[in-house]
Amino acid sequence: MKKTFLWIIAVVATSAITLLVSFKTDTKEKYNFLQISTIESVVPGGLGRSRMISSNPDGTVNEEKMENFFSMVGINFGNIRKNDQQITEKINNIVNDGWELVSVSTGVYPGGDGDKGGTGATGIFITRYLFKKAV
Repeated sequence: MKKTFLWIIAVVATSAITLLVSFKTDTKEKYNFLQISTIESVVPGGLGRSRMISSNPDGTVNEEKMENFFSMVGINFGNIRKNDQQITEKINNIVNDGWELVSVSTGVYPGGDGDKGGTGATGIFITRYLFKKAV
């Protein structure tokens, strides 16, 4: 009799625990997202426009000037180095503010009319950095 009673208590306790666990609240974390886009111009003579655009969770957008890949004499590695430093500093600041880098996607728009006999020496490089932060 005692064994049966203990067995019934164990079954009731297990059932109660199962019911409590099945009714737990949704614990999925909610996030804000922040996107940084860098658009780096490949236009000879330094005539292009390069920018870093931040799309913030509150709907605001910030735009920062960046250097162009080319100057009047050709590719400018100093400008590329400055852009790399600016991008790295931005990412460090964002990560230090508690954001997590989720993904990076890149693209190239060749521009120009290289397929029609032109030089094709224009275009842009774009990189998008997506960050998330728990709300």
